[in-house]
Amino acid sequence: MAKNDNKRFVKVFGEGSLVAKEIYVDRETGINYLFIAEGYAGGLTPLLGRDGKPVITPINDFDE
Repeated sequence: MAKNDNKRFVKVFGEGSLVAKEIYVDRETGINYLFIAEGYAGGLTPLLGRDGKPVITPINDFDE
């Protein structure tokens, strides 16, 4: 999924130019975060599944 480097957060998804939508994964916990930015404003929040719990990526997916 991503290179095995020393970064704690890894960008796994990105789209948009005027409104940026990106997903980051915390390599220590596996929790996915949604980041949205437009102009000078932006926000970061845990990405939640249908059950209301955070989406978690298995940490061993980064051991490439």
